[in-house]
Amino acid sequence: MKIIKILFTALILSTTFFSCSDNDNDDPIVISENPLEDYNMLTSFTANNHSVEIYSEQQQFTVGYNELFFRIKDDASDSYISNAEVSWKPVMHMTSMMHSCPNSTVSKTNDASVYTGYTVFQMPGNADEYWEMTIEYTIEGQTYNATERIEVRTPLDGKKTVNVFMGSDDTRYVLAMMPMNPEVAVNDFAAMLFKMENMMSFPAVENYKVHIDPRMPGMGNHSSPNNKDLFFNTSSGIYMGKLSLTMTGYWKINLKLENESGEILKGEDITEENESSSLFFEIEF
Repeated sequence: MKIIKILFTALILSTTFFSCSDNDNDDPIVISENPLEDYNMLTSFTANNHSVEIYSEQQQFTVGYNELFFRIKDDASDSYISNAEVSWKPVMHMTSMMHSCPNSTVSKTNDASVYTGYTVFQMPGNADEYWEMTIEYTIEGQTYNATERIEVRTPLDGKKTVNVFMGSDDTRYVLAMMPMNPEVAVNDFAAMLFKMENMMSFPAVENYKVHIDPRMPGMGNHSSPNNKDLFFNTSSGIYMGKLSLTMTGYWKINLKLENESGEILKGEDITEENESSSLFFEIEF
């Protein structure tokens, strides 16, 4: 069992985490063991005589949802900073523009030297276009900034877990599938929905509905019983439903996005003439 656990339960994301230490001072603390030793360090960079370490359960920064953890080390004392005030901003540098992506506020975990949040990267980097992560942190009233280029890649399995699209309401949306361990069963299934307010702001969208229609294209495009569409959960801030997978293999989760007025903003029904929606996720297990 991993040492660090945050209160994401049943794939529920919220801004409620384990409380931090009773020590509210921004003092460096010396920890003999790394509380993130079971995670993968994705990058480490130095600035302001500090080292910033970013960790994840994943092996890389990935297009789609990324749950990230990080620590800030005082290089002079070789100790980690506890209870700092931290924020971040991921920015994609394209050849003709810059934009950010949906991301959470940064919160402390049950270990006061470990901070956490999530990002939803919409696209991978390449030789000419790349992501940068800027982390701003305040220690004892002094504010610092650290910026580093990061390598965001397509998922290792090549499957689609995020959709970026223009709805029929002329609003650009980002719909991201939450991580899951699929089984031959009726699985908990969840997603997050954001809209692009401007190039740097992606607020969450509430009270819509995500219709799901899972199909196996390689098996006659058959579906499955007992699926439940995704409805917005006010306590978690995510869309939750049920996904029925009746056998192992490749599944395309066809989607339709419906707004509060019952209008379909994106996605189509599956029929004999139309075997796939333009809005979908992919799973293979």
